[in-house]
Amino acid sequence: MQKHILDYLTETVQKVPHKMAYSNGTEELCFQEVYDQSRSVGSFLVHRKSYREPVVIFMNKHPRTVAAFFGVITGGDYYVPIDAEMPEIRIELILQNVKAKIMICDETTVEIARRFDFDGQIVLYSDICHTEIEEQALQKIYEQSIDTDPIYIVFTSGSTGIPKGVAACHRSVIDYIEHLSEVMEFDEDTVFGNQTPLYVDACLKELYPTLKFGASTYLIDRELFMFPVKLVEYLNEHRINTICWVVSALTMISAFGTLDLVKPRYLRLVAFGSEVFPIRQFNKWRAALPETKFVNLYGPTEGTGMCCYYKVDREFEQDEVIPIGRPFDNTEIILLNGNNERAAQDEEGEICIRGTSLVLGYYNNFEKTNEVFVQNPLNPYYPELIYRTGDIGRCNKYGELEFVSRKDFQIKHMGHRIELGEIEANVNRIDAIQMAGCIYDNVKGKIVLYYVGGIEEKELILLLKEQIPRYMLPNKIIRLECMPMTMNGKIDRAALKEDYQKGRGK
Repeated sequence: MQKHILDYLTETVQKVPHKMAYSNGTEELCFQEVYDQSRSVGSFLVHRKSYREPVVIFMNKHPRTVAAFFGVITGGDYYVPIDAEMPEIRIELILQNVKAKIMICDETTVEIARRFDFDGQIVLYSDICHTEIEEQALQKIYEQSIDTDPIYIVFTSGSTGIPKGVAACHRSVIDYIEHLSEVMEFDEDTVFGNQTPLYVDACLKELYPTLKFGASTYLIDRELFMFPVKLVEYLNEHRINTICWVVSALTMISAFGTLDLVKPRYLRLVAFGSEVFPIRQFNKWRAALPETKFVNLYGPTEGTGMCCYYKVDREFEQDEVIPIGRPFDNTEIILLNGNNERAAQDEEGEICIRGTSLVLGYYNNFEKTNEVFVQNPLNPYYPELIYRTGDIGRCNKYGELEFVSRKDFQIKHMGHRIELGEIEANVNRIDAIQMAGCIYDNVKGKIVLYYVGGIEEKELILLLKEQIPRYMLPNKIIRLECMPMTMNGKIDRAALKEDYQKGRGK
C-alpha cells in the first residue's frame, strides 16, 4: 500500500525520464530533472539537519518551484508556499505562525525576503538544486516516513484577519489524487493548463496527477488571464486538453465573446469549482465545445482539495444550478440541520465531511482546529472527526447534492432570510452582464450590488424587478470597469466591502 506521495515520481521517472513534466511556456523541467533537483534539495536539508520541520518556499510560479516542493518532501520536511503577489502583511503573519528555519527563494524574491523579520536562513534555489545527493540519508528518511506525516501547509483566510495554515499529509493527498484521477480519467496523454497560484491547494489537481501518470502541466502566468483571446491561443499553442479552473476564469472568456473568435481546440475536459457557474455562461462553453466533458468540483482546503463531483449530463435552465453531485469514494458528505441531525430530503443543512481526505488541522492553532474538526454528532460510540465546512447544501430531486450558500452569505434583511448568491445568480442571467458580486452593509441594512457589463444601473434594476422579490432588490448598484479578484481567481468581496466603506456607501 502506498504511503509516500513521491512514490508517483519514483515510478514515473523510470518510465519517461525525458518527457516534459512542468513548463511555463518558455522554461521546462523533464521528470529526470524534477527527480534529480528534488533529491538535491532534500540533501541540502539533510546537511542543515532540517527534519519534520516547515520550510518556506518563497518563489514565483515556475517549474523550479514545483521541484522545490518535492525537494522539501524528499528531505522529510513540509513545504509552506508563499508568493510575491501576496500582501506583505499576510506573508509576515505566515512567517510568524510557522517559525521556519529555512526559506528557499529565487532571484526575483530574495531581496523581498530580506525585508521580513525572518530569523532563519534564506537560500537561493539555484544554489542548492545541484547539491550532491545523499542517497543513504534520503533512503533512511523515506523508510522512516509514515502516511500521516505532513507534506505541506497552505494558508487560507481567517475570519479574524489572521490566515489559517492547513496541514495535509501523505495519506490525505494520496486518497484525493487517486479518487480525483479515477473520476476525471487522467492518463499519460493529459496536458494540464494550470490556472491557480502554487500557494493554494487547488494546484494539487495538476501537480500530483502529473507525477502519477507521467502527464504534463503548463503553469499559466496570471497576467495572461487578463487577455482572453491570447489565453485561448496559448491553450491551442501548447495543445492543452485538460483545465481545472475557478469559474471566474472561465466566465472571463465566455462573457467577452472570446469563444466566438477563437475556440480551445484541444480541450477534452473542463473542470470548474470554487464558485457557482452562471448557467448562461456555462451554456456558452457547452455550445462552443459540444464534445468536451464538463465536471463541477466542490471541496474545501480542509478536505484536501475537492471532495465532490458532478459530471454534467443534462441541460440546465437559467433558473437552475449545476449540482456538486456526489462525494468521491472513501468520503461521506453529511448534511446537518440546526439540531445536529441529518437533514431531511429538500431540507438545507451544513455540509460536513467525513473520511480519509480530512487534513491534519490548522498548524499551530488548536483552538481553531477544535472549532471545526469536531466529533461526528451522529456517532456517539467512538471518536470520529468530521469537518464542518460552513457551507449550506441540500439534495435535489435527483438525489444530487447542491451548494446553496456560505453561512456568511446568508443575511437577514427586512425580516427575510436572503442568500446573496441568489441575487448574484439572477443578475448573471441578464445578457449584458459579465460578472456580478453582492455584499451587505450590516450597519445601514443595505444590499449592495457590484457588476461589470454593458447596461446602465437604472435599466438593471428594472430588469431585476421582474426576476426577484422586492425585498431582495439591491439598495445600491455600482458599475465597475473590472471586478476585483482574489489571488486564486475568485471575486474579491473583501475588496468590494473596502471600496464601499471608503466612500461609495454614502
